[in-house]
Amino acid sequence: MAIQVGEKAPDFELKDNHGRSVRLSDFRGSKNVVLLFYPFAFTGVCTGELCELRDNLPQFSDRDTQLLAVSNDSIHTLRVFAEQEGLEYPLLSDFWPHGNVSRAYGVFDEDKGCAVRGTFVIDKEGVVRWTVVNGLPDARDLNDYVKALDSL
Repeated sequence: MAIQVGEKAPDFELKDNHGRSVRLSDFRGSKNVVLLFYPFAFTGVCTGELCELRDNLPQFSDRDTQLLAVSNDSIHTLRVFAEQEGLEYPLLSDFWPHGNVSRAYGVFDEDKGCAVRGTFVIDKEGVVRWTVVNGLPDARDLNDYVKALDSL
């Protein structure tokens, strides 16, 4: 079951598409976080969602929010994907141990071996304030994230 509104977001440390370590707790006290899990780089729905976020980054930065996108792909795959699509926000690799962070948030599909489409809006204190979990084929609505951030 996915992490629920009102719960403390589990801290984690993952490598981004440039090999840098990113910890959720690094943003505590300074930025809200939109933590977005997606199944795989280079797939149609995922590419569409992540490019929509790319095209609307000011909606997050203007709200003092860091966007973090997590998949179970390797950092090498994520680097090529980010370069190809012009994605300038961190793409985090939950590749090894495979799916540990996705499991901690309750969004890992054991049968498929990847994360489902889970999004968590986390406030500056590290508490989940809004969440949505969609199945693999179902894209999420960016406007829902913005509304959730505006309610903080």
